Amino acid sequence: MKQITEPPEHAPRRRWLGVLARASRAELEAAKGLIEQRLGPVDMPRFLRRPEIGMAMVRGRAGGDGAAFNLGEMTVTRCTLQFSDGRLGCAYLAGRRLEESVLVALIDGLLQDRRHGAALADDVIEPLAEALAARRNQRLAKSQPTKVEFFTMVRGDGRP
Repeated sequence: MKQITEPPEHAPRRRWLGVLARASRAELEAAKGLIEQRLGPVDMPRFLRRPEIGMAMVRGRAGGDGAAFNLGEMTVTRCTLQFSDGRLGCAYLAGRRLEESVLVALIDGLLQDRRHGAALADDVIEPLAEALAARRNQRLAKSQPTKVEFFTMVRGDGRP
């Protein structure tokens, strides 16, 4: 299988799209409000793809060789906006989240702005990433007491 490499300049956008996709609606609305405080009112770009719900195949890996298999399907919501200068804001979110997909696509497009994008990313994405990490750590701390460590030994007859 051919390995596809991503240009390094795509890494920041990949990160902020991941953070935005995991943010709650309230967090996304607060992020949009913060951007509007910095830039002023934001004109709504035109829809290239209105929010729509579809299905995506989820792949999994199991066994010693890690062979991929189709685990099942999940719902996804996608949206694409085009700004007047040609920038595209995109969103792909897990679940049925029509309104959130518009907010993510809008914020994605605004973060691509050459003049303000880097500063906006620091002001918007970093606090969201910290909040997501805190929620993840809370879940881990809650589940840690129930964690079971399995220890296996090879049986004497050579069978695992």
